[in-house]
Amino acid sequence: MRLLPALLALAAARTLARAESHWCYEIQAKASGHTCLGPAEWGGDCQKDHQSPVNIITTKALVDKDLGPFSFSGYDKKRKWTVKNNGHSVMMLLGDEARIAEGGLAAQYWAQQLHLHWSEQLDEGSEHSLDGHRSAMEMHIVHEKEKGTSRSEKANQDPKDEIAVLAFLVEEGPKNDGFQPLVEALSDITRPEMSTVMKKNISLLDLLPKEGKLRHYFRYLGSLTTPGCEEMVIWTVFKEPIQLHRDQILAFSEKLYYDSEQKLRMTANVRPLQRLGQRQVFKSQAPGRLLLPLPALLVPTLTYLMAGFLL
Repeated sequence: MRLLPALLALAAARTLARAESHWCYEIQAKASGHTCLGPAEWGGDCQKDHQSPVNIITTKALVDKDLGPFSFSGYDKKRKWTVKNNGHSVMMLLGDEARIAEGGLAAQYWAQQLHLHWSEQLDEGSEHSLDGHRSAMEMHIVHEKEKGTSRSEKANQDPKDEIAVLAFLVEEGPKNDGFQPLVEALSDITRPEMSTVMKKNISLLDLLPKEGKLRHYFRYLGSLTTPGCEEMVIWTVFKEPIQLHRDQILAFSEKLYYDSEQKLRMTANVRPLQRLGQRQVFKSQAPGRLLLPLPALLVPTLTYLMAGFLL
């Protein structure tokens, strides 16, 4: 399971081989003293047709009955995770400690890393949007397919789902104690390539909405959202958001920097939306909870009406 590190290394090699400079986000490209390639100039597969992120129009998503609940293994293990400023985001290294299965996936996937995207503006920090609405942040848990676990030989060879990303939108809300150890670690990784170990044990489940709320999600095929934007990602975008306090959200923009000189704060690390094109977005079948079945409501109502006629 070393495809993801290889892809990241390949992406870096491709970009560095170009004469202009390293890739960056739009805010970096516009900043004085920065010579780097903004999103419009990204190479690799970044100009192809099946790219991510996208705007998901929820009413156009088709129900797929195969998109059932996920099986989360190892997500409950508590660790003092290693956290790193990689120059583009904050990354939590997961080291094959957890995996996912089911949820409409054709194989098992091992968690490799977790990272986030954000902005100082609380409606501009997510990469994906739902019905045109963007959130304060977006968290990605990146998984790599375990070879030999697909339910069919064809699926085992399908290059379009080598990586499975679970995407969680983040909105402003009450303080999130589960997230606090990660927020506190930001002060120790202000500059690129700095890393630290969390001071408190947390599990991946501590970072997520309650497991019962993870049954409603959207699914489509797309790409990595950083160069070289390889189109081999099966995306799961959950409807239920993570809630963080405003101060917790803004800490990412206030504590982290893109550069070693600490002249440019790390914020707006978001790739612009890409065209969905002919791709179809699917959604899980998460039935709403009925208080009473219809017959149970009709019987007492009819009984009441009949009693009225007999009086």
